[in-house]
Amino acid sequence: MVLRLSRHVGALCFLSAAVFIAMTGMEFFYFRQLSGGLASLDMRYFGFTPDEGMAWLTALGRRGSEIILVWHYLTFDLLFPALLSLTLVSLILATGRRLKNFRVLPAQMQAIFALVLVLPYTLADYAQNIAVARLLSDFLYANPDSLSFASALIVTKFALLAVPVIVIAAFWLAGQRRQN
Repeated sequence: MVLRLSRHVGALCFLSAAVFIAMTGMEFFYFRQLSGGLASLDMRYFGFTPDEGMAWLTALGRRGSEIILVWHYLTFDLLFPALLSLTLVSLILATGRRLKNFRVLPAQMQAIFALVLVLPYTLADYAQNIAVARLLSDFLYANPDSLSFASALIVTKFALLAVPVIVIAAFWLAGQRRQN
């Protein structure tokens, strides 16, 4: 099944882009209004301090927290990490198969390679989503330790996302050189 993903790389890229655009649109046109202009914790690629996290939660208040919890974490962020992960796996397989050394690997090894690169990001993204959703759903849980943990998970998620993106770019560049 994993190996068939490369056949659907275009559709997966389109769906991932559409969901990402919808999520980003909601962030800039709705969620930031709820928080007085503060960026959501998910958008802080380099993390945040406990004070910044508390400022965001306080600015949201109970109503804003519930809205973001429902419209982001219980909808888009349940779908997006899995969809993006499938897209990344399909891109690794599609770009890798343009390279002779990758193409000669057994199909199962190709799939395992792609999964090993993408799965850590997927797990970190869902762990981060759970941590932030917990902060949004229970203000009593929001203490410096839990905020620092959520921040560390956000940084980890983006660092782990960079790994398959760099591999895809390297495969694509190597494939371009081979064609020229």
